[in-house]
Amino acid sequence: MKCVTILGATGSIGLRTLELVSSFPDDFAVAGLAARGSNVELVADLCRKYAPRAVALLDVAARDRLARLLPTMAAIEAGRTMALANKETLVMAGRLMTAAARARGVALLPVDSEHSAVFQCLVGHNRGDVHRILLTASGGPFREWPRERFAAITVEDALKHPTWKMGAKITIDSATLMNKGLEIIEARWLFDVSPDQVQVVVHPQSIVHSMVEYVDGCVLAQLGVADMGIPILYALTYPERRPTPAARLDLTRVGALTFFEPDPVKFPCLRLARAALEAGGAAPVALNAANELANAAFLDRRIQFVDIPQLIERAVEAEGAGAITSIADCIEVDARTRRRVEDWLGRSGGVLQWK
Repeated sequence: MKCVTILGATGSIGLRTLELVSSFPDDFAVAGLAARGSNVELVADLCRKYAPRAVALLDVAARDRLARLLPTMAAIEAGRTMALANKETLVMAGRLMTAAARARGVALLPVDSEHSAVFQCLVGHNRGDVHRILLTASGGPFREWPRERFAAITVEDALKHPTWKMGAKITIDSATLMNKGLEIIEARWLFDVSPDQVQVVVHPQSIVHSMVEYVDGCVLAQLGVADMGIPILYALTYPERRPTPAARLDLTRVGALTFFEPDPVKFPCLRLARAALEAGGAAPVALNAANELANAAFLDRRIQFVDIPQLIERAVEAEGAGAITSIADCIEVDARTRRRVEDWLGRSGGVLQWK
């Protein structure tokens, strides 16, 4: 039996993971739960149902914004296998996390549907034979919108994801394609490839979850229905597989599968993420922090949709690409970037003026 500790137990991924744990009571036990604590009733219900040995609640008002980094590194240093669902850990500290994992022989198992797909396409193959990784993206709700309409995009428009049902933050990230930009950075570290070996392909049907192209021209793809339960359970049971309580893919009902190049003009966040990855150091940390605040400011109707990438670009330029040698460095850059962006938003009253 595997003992599982879930960080972020009340989030969508956490709750789905717990559902799967319930489906396999002979295979999994819940050792610990961690949550922000904003929904005490839900946490209490989870405790009654899963009887964890330990529970940790974070005070939202005072919590360390990088609390998800610290327990992850602690688990790696303790030699625990890690199933990673959040992108921010590797975006901010990819070099540190993967170096620590290699040093301790720790497996980093991706839970994200795209990275799980890549991982599955790599199993049994020589990593040196990889030519490139192709991350698929739905394209979000604005794939077919003309650029001239973007200034009028509302929060309600942006929350209408065409394929996945997710939390507000990741849904907005999907609308700006920053979600895919963060996944580029994550893939670079997870699979130890160069930045130019990670490409994005827009695939509106969200059936092909990602692909790997090998040096001989062969392309392997992982297909499935849009259900996060599948990659979650694969990470929990790897290297074995279990019958997943999920719908089955029927390609005869799906029909056509289409693929497009992402539009870099309409979706500059892809460019910003790739530039931050190539710059390295503090740049990805600043990118992530600025994106979180810009995303939240848009949801709060303090800025427009088109302000999101401009605010991020300004923040990354202001921080530069100084060296990151420790988690403490990440915390410092993250805090500094957040103070800087909040200051800009406060002084502008949410109405940003760009040169």
